[in-house]
Amino acid sequence: MSNQPLTVQGDHTILAEVHAEGFTEARDMLSRFAELEKSPEHVHTYRVTPLSIWNAAASGLDADTIIDFLETASRYPVPPNVRTHVADNIRRFGLLRLVRHEDRLMLASPDADLLKRIARDANLKPYFEKNGAPEGGLWVLEEMRGEVKQALIRIGYPVEDLAGYTSGAALAFGLRSETLTGAPFGLRPYQIEAAEIFHAGGTEKGGSGVVVLPCGAGKTIVGMACVHRLQTQALILTTNTIAVRQWRNELLDKTDLRPEDVGEYTGDSKEICPVTISTYQMLTYRRRKDGEFTHFRLFTARDWGVVVYDEVHLLPAPVFRITAEIQARRRLGLTATLVREDGREDEVFSLIGPKKYDVPWKILERQGWIATAHCVEVRLPLPDERLFEYQSAASRERFRIASENVEKVGVARKLVERHADDQVLIIGQYLDQLDLLSEELDCPLITGRTPTKEREHLYKLFRNGDLKVLMVSKVGNFAVDLPDANVAVQVSGTFGSRQEEAQRLGRILRPKTDRRQAIFYSLVTRDSREEHFANNRQLFLTEQGYTYEILDVSALS
Repeated sequence: MSNQPLTVQGDHTILAEVHAEGFTEARDMLSRFAELEKSPEHVHTYRVTPLSIWNAAASGLDADTIIDFLETASRYPVPPNVRTHVADNIRRFGLLRLVRHEDRLMLASPDADLLKRIARDANLKPYFEKNGAPEGGLWVLEEMRGEVKQALIRIGYPVEDLAGYTSGAALAFGLRSETLTGAPFGLRPYQIEAAEIFHAGGTEKGGSGVVVLPCGAGKTIVGMACVHRLQTQALILTTNTIAVRQWRNELLDKTDLRPEDVGEYTGDSKEICPVTISTYQMLTYRRRKDGEFTHFRLFTARDWGVVVYDEVHLLPAPVFRITAEIQARRRLGLTATLVREDGREDEVFSLIGPKKYDVPWKILERQGWIATAHCVEVRLPLPDERLFEYQSAASRERFRIASENVEKVGVARKLVERHADDQVLIIGQYLDQLDLLSEELDCPLITGRTPTKEREHLYKLFRNGDLKVLMVSKVGNFAVDLPDANVAVQVSGTFGSRQEEAQRLGRILRPKTDRRQAIFYSLVTRDSREEHFANNRQLFLTEQGYTYEILDVSALS
């Protein structure tokens, strides 16, 4: 028996031994064509799915490369059915293509029998015109461009969309070589590469798809670079108003766009400008539960050349409907993970586009673009006097009781003392808990109520090292001006949100001049709803390549 790190099984799962030689390199390759399902301490479980293979094919991997890797890295022979599974699904990507023929939309394929089966399928007939197309194709109704891709991927046939896109209204702008504060600015090599692959020289093969990058790698900058490549007006959709402000600040800081060129479409301000930034929450607003989505008109308010979906793994289900209707516009998804909690990854693939670019976290770490990071979950008990209240509470209230566990105060104090020479950022969700911690640890607290002038003063003290410990509420999830830290202590969060975890971890991933390792602590109440949601965070962080250690609170003594 060899010492290789992988065991490939006939049910399409792959076991990866964490402590085996070559695990890190194998994990980076696995992330390109398999989905991480479980990540306990010693053995991680991946699954090879049709969708994971199609994304791999879209990003340039072929069957021989995948199979050769599995045969080299596996300690046992690769089951024949797995080899067949990989080869068949690689073959299926691109077997069906949407193209322009005689200025009409056509589904084309070299497989005549497959086209005949599709044409005879009663469920698929509404998507096609009745009159016959040329040999090797079916005419597709123009307004069904998104729906037909959704329908075909559900029966196991992804469609490669090569039908081209509307150019959109022109918007000429440049990238700065210096930010507004005079700091030098330039795209990193992988950011340039991501934008080039997305753009693909302006051909029909470019302009729609998803860019996957680790936390702290600058996905906003990549989005900006992609829009710059297209030189068109853009609609940018993101997760909340704070993120809207982040995008606007970054655009004005790093491009020569004027303030009047970049508008916010939120509850506070409804500006429609050449570059307009809005939120998913805004788009899904409706006055009645069964009423119309009031702000869907934003998709047609201007002749957008591209729609950017930030944190695309959080794209709300209703937005898929309008996304299906605007397939003639280029689409860019940005995310740290392609996994969705609602299982609608296939809709992201068919309506936004396949994975165009990703880069393993370890590569960026080795190149010095992000800091070396270690994640530690510290588990502690709930005090006996609160156990009855916890058991009697509803599910949501249980989560809050566990999150506000008063025992976390002492643990946070121990961690601050342990890292007395470091820059420590304490992050939490609940203001009562943070007020108590701020008083007990004698450190300042920044919340949404903190005046801008005071906030900037505290940031400056922390940045200069005159303040060693700073506490922030959820405003710390997105603040672009949040100063660097090398230790973060998360005392409470929002139901194990992957997006929140990415943003919070990103606070400590800027490269350190002294090459110190960044440490991200999460304090979790044992055997509680909080521990249940912490498992989601663990899976996400492990998926990104971070080491994740679970400690009992007694280990800190």
